[in-house]
Amino acid sequence: MKYIGAHVSASGGVDQAVIRAHEINATAFALFTKNQRQWKAAPLTEEIIKKFKHNCAKYGYGKHQILPHDSYLINLGHPEFEALEKSRVAFIDEMQRCEQLGIDLLNFHPGSHLKQIEIDDCLARIAESINIALAETEGVIAVIENTAGQGTNLGFDFVHLAKIIERVKDQSRVGVCIDTCHAFAAGYDLRTEEECEKTFQQFSSIVGFEFLKGMHLNDAKSEFASRVDRHHSLGEGNIGYAPFRYIMKDARFDGIPLILETINPDIWPQEIAWLKAQQYD
Repeated sequence: MKYIGAHVSASGGVDQAVIRAHEINATAFALFTKNQRQWKAAPLTEEIIKKFKHNCAKYGYGKHQILPHDSYLINLGHPEFEALEKSRVAFIDEMQRCEQLGIDLLNFHPGSHLKQIEIDDCLARIAESINIALAETEGVIAVIENTAGQGTNLGFDFVHLAKIIERVKDQSRVGVCIDTCHAFAAGYDLRTEEECEKTFQQFSSIVGFEFLKGMHLNDAKSEFASRVDRHHSLGEGNIGYAPFRYIMKDARFDGIPLILETINPDIWPQEIAWLKAQQYD
């Protein structure tokens, strides 16, 4: 079964995100559990936690259908000790918030070397950061998102993802989220069914589908292999509709959150309906 949704606003409380997902006929959703551009946030109250869980039960969202995203400020591969420690503390807090809400996934961008350390050293730091966070929490899977490779961001190469996973001690609690826009911008072609087959065969052999825990379904304003992260609405960018039809018809993508981060929330209901329809065409 395919779980399809979008990254909805948690304005007014995380419990409101559940309602917004239901309103667009989503069967999955993503959210920020705190302000994504601030280091700290007020703790989740018992009342908010209770309301979130109530709304999830009311509208039929299981924990495997929810893919929260952590703060954009966090860099788990930071080359400087103080900044790295700050990121690790913030990441553990994000994991703990998921624990409290009964969510078993947390999506995050792996990190950046900032031209100060070697790529392999940065990947090792990211893995060490994950190990530290897993030791401080229970049940939540750390889900590494591939990147477009903009600036000094790592994770644009499937090999980066595999190297991080190799160094994680409890591999039952690490996974990957593939963003189609990021993959395309990083040089993984998705414009035809044949290219999709090649790209996901690479993913299968380098990382492994057993680690795929979610996807972000986005077209791209950016050019192929440009290393520029610019999302677009489905079918309106440089990728086209091919990968989204491909994903909807392939059972390897069943049972995980498939999340829109496309640029026009007004048409998310139509995009979700279109994606659902592709399973049966």
